[in-house]
Order: sequence, then structure tokens, then C-alpha cells
Amino acid sequence: MMQSPCKSIRRAHYVGRILLALALLSVAALQPAIGQALQEQPDGHHSPECTKGFTIKDLGILPGGSLSLATAINNRGRVAGEADAANGAGRAFLFEHGVMRDLGTLPGGFFSTANGINDRGQVVGIADTASFLEHAFLFEHGMMTDLGTLGGDSSEAFGINDRGQVVGEAETAGSAFHAFLFEHGVMTDLGTLPNSNFSSATAINNRGQVVGFDFLTSGAEHAFLYEHGEMTDLGTLPGDVESFASGINDRGQVIGYSSNGSGSSRSFLYEHGEMTDLGALLGGTFTAIAINNRGQVLGQATTASGATHVFLFEDGVVTDLGALGTLPGGVASQASAFNDRGQVAGISLSASATQRAVLWAPNHRQNDHDYGDDESDHNEHAHQK
Repeated sequence: MMQSPCKSIRRAHYVGRILLALALLSVAALQPAIGQALQEQPDGHHSPECTKGFTIKDLGILPGGSLSLATAINNRGRVAGEADAANGAGRAFLFEHGVMRDLGTLPGGFFSTANGINDRGQVVGIADTASFLEHAFLFEHGMMTDLGTLGGDSSEAFGINDRGQVVGEAETAGSAFHAFLFEHGVMTDLGTLPNSNFSSATAINNRGQVVGFDFLTSGAEHAFLYEHGEMTDLGTLPGDVESFASGINDRGQVIGYSSNGSGSSRSFLYEHGEMTDLGALLGGTFTAIAINNRGQVLGQATTASGATHVFLFEDGVVTDLGALGTLPGGVASQASAFNDRGQVAGISLSASATQRAVLWAPNHRQNDHDYGDDESDHNEHAHQK
């Protein structure tokens, strides 16, 4: 029973994260699109153009494909995600220097998807093997490496820090799934909370602190923080029975959601041993998406008029940043990642269910360096010549 959530999620990878994102946007797609249209270019891309607070850029698709999804972004503006290839298989991609690059698969594999990227450009995710097993991977120096498992068949990597430490979940020899930390070529089992046999690590910061969730024997899931060799239960918001940690920054601030177990959930910020209800600040509609190292929490919420806006929570203050905007013909957009420069990665969905990976840059940073090709990249190239 404890393994079923993980197993069902992995089966979904065969049809890709794209279908999941479409489901998430299905309700929002019924609402009118917000934002100005962009100009389409001969190559099928759309030129960046301003919406209310952001400039949106279409990151494109892979050759022969039609859909793409952005899942992660680093502080250099490089974006990782998944896009369908010409054969219909989902493929992990890296967008940098204005180009979407197919990261391929593990030897003999069919699909791959990227879940995380660090400031060094290392990408992690999941891919299948020639034996049709699903394994965590690390992509660096033009090569995809199989990170293995904890003795079982399956694994998946969700996050990586700038030290190259990778976290995720892996199957043990006893057929349980445990959170892992991979570094220096070794995968380490982080264990579980008491009265549990399932854990999963979702993120790691540059201090080596790890967050994730654990399925207790009671059937409830609880957010955890792992540091100094110890896993701590973060508990829930008052009145709730479940929680899930999705992100942590270098300050040790954690975001996630807390649930009453009956379908109602609230986003939280955990710091200094206390869990704050972010949803209460916006009438319970705030959904936390990501947190950066400046302590800013990016979230989305529905306004009184029914429009979907992005909001920024910082130092106890919530700021309405307006609508992210969509590509031409778009009916909805969904943010998925956020960096220290205020750039947002996500997807734009059209009325015909065409989905494209996009990158939004704050309007005060409108230049080519905001699209996966920052100044540090130019300095790096000049140094190599």
C-alpha cells in the first residue's frame, strides 16, 4: 500500500509529464486568456513581448515534436524540462543560448524527463533503461549517467544543488521506496520517519539540507527536513493531518502544502521551527510554487474577478504581480519554477491543448541575458576562445 503512490507516478512517466500538466490546466483553460499576444516568427517561435509585469518567451519544441513543459530553472536562466520527440516519447531537454537541446536517454531507453537543474548546468531526472526499468539520472558534460537504485528496480532524482548533491527516491532490496542522497558516485539511503517504510526527497539546498515527504503507516504523508544525519517531521498546519514539502532555499526556509485529508489543502512556509499558513493571507487561494534564495515565495491565486495572477510573498508582505500572460491563442498558463533573478519557467496552453514551455522575465530585465544566455555565459565563451 505504501508503494502504490510511487508506482502509479512512475507509470505516468511513460506518457510524460505533459499529460499531467494538461490536467492541471484543464480548469484554468475555461477562463479568458490574460495578456497581450506575441508576434509569431517564421520558425514557429514567438518573439518576447511585454504583458503587464513580465515578458514571455516561447522556448520551442524538439524537432518533430509538438509539446513541451518547463520544470526547472537555474540562476543563469537555463531551463530544463520535457518535450515530446518525433517518435512521441518524452525527452528531457535543456534550454540554453536560445536553443532547446534533447538530452537523450539512458542506453537502450525510450524516454527521459528532467526534474532539476543547478547553477553549473547539471540536470537530474528519470529515464528508462534497456530493461524497461526507470532510473534516476545525472546529465553533465554531454553525458547521461544512471545513478542506480538502493537495491531495487526503480529510482528518480528530483533535485540537485550547486555542490552536485542529488536527491530523490529509490527502491530498496525490500521493495520499499526511500529518500536518497547521491554524491561522489554513491547513493545513500536517508531512511524514513518512525512508523513508516516510504520516503521521498524532493529538494536540497546548498547547505545540504534535504526536504521531502514520508508516508506513515497510518496512511498519512508528512513533510520532513533532513539535516545532520537526522530526519525531522515538520508536522502540519492546525487542524490538518497531512503535509508535503516541495522546496527549500539556502536560508533553510521550506515551502509545501498541508491538507485536511479530504481534498482541502493550504500552502505553508516553514522557518525557525514554525509553519505559517500562506493561503490565509489570500483567503485560502494561494498556491506556493517555488522559493528562491532571497526568501521570496512565488505562488498563484485566483482573484475576485476569477483571473489567475501570480503573487510574491516576501517578509510577510504579499504583492500581486498580475497575470503571467500566454502565447498567441493561449487560454491559460502555469508557473513551475522560479529563480533568484525573478525569472519564472512554466507552460502556456492553447485552446487546442497545444502546450509549450515558456520563460517569463520581469519587465525591468528585458534583454537577451534573460533567456538562458546570461553574461556569465558570454564571459565563459570569450575565455575559451
